[in-house]
Amino acid sequence: MKNNPSAAVVLPSGALLDLSRPVIMSIVNCTPDSFFAGSRCAGPEEAAERALAAAALGAGIIDFGAESTRPGSDYVDGETEAARLIPALVRFRKQSALPVSVDTRRAAVARRALDEGADIINDISANADLARLAARRGAALVIMHMKGEPKTMQEKPVYGSLIAEVRSFLEAAAQKALDAGVGRDKIILDPGIGFGKTTADNAALIRHLAEIRFDDYPLLVGLSRKSFIGELTGKTVEDRMAGTLAANAAALAAGAEILRVHDTAETADLIKIWRACAS
Repeated sequence: MKNNPSAAVVLPSGALLDLSRPVIMSIVNCTPDSFFAGSRCAGPEEAAERALAAAALGAGIIDFGAESTRPGSDYVDGETEAARLIPALVRFRKQSALPVSVDTRRAAVARRALDEGADIINDISANADLARLAARRGAALVIMHMKGEPKTMQEKPVYGSLIAEVRSFLEAAAQKALDAGVGRDKIILDPGIGFGKTTADNAALIRHLAEIRFDDYPLLVGLSRKSFIGELTGKTVEDRMAGTLAANAAALAAGAEILRVHDTAETADLIKIWRACAS
């Protein structure tokens, strides 16, 4: 499936995030405990430098996060999360106008990030407070499907009908965001690969992405180096790049517009080859 040539997301400034070709959302982890050690940043200076490097390598969005939501993870208090995230965002924003996303479940943290120039709230929790904040501030909003909470979500997740349940959840969550005042052209949906899903579930979601897509909303997929790739390949997280690229190629073929990744340069090459071969 090819990307919609007219697709775009409106950012708070009124600028458009062009989705007529796949967009890379580059992960910048301002955390000491993210599941991929190679993605961790020791402080705001390193995080800002990594974000600037990703921008130079082809990122279309920088996604700053300061709370790990890997399976089994605990909540981080809001002040700790903000203290990790905001200084990195400020340093980056002084040097780049590239769209910035903040990966947070807290309206207070998102509000501070928007004050410092963030454009997108990346919300794994489908939090009503974050939807209302996005509406008030004109921010774009990523809404993700998650079964359970990060602490326990991988403890035997069971679905009656996986594809139907994820699609129904995303449709309802998007409508709630619209009802809260978020513009239709500011909503991005994410099926939540790895969030309360088995390996078979994750493979099925990628295989059936076209059935989850809604014409009105771009689709974001975040599967970079996740455990299902390790289970399928037998590789450690450090050695899952090839598996990640293969899964992302399958996601692109099924209609994903945004790829959330750790490895920006390699994903940029993937997109170049995919576009050349799929056009």
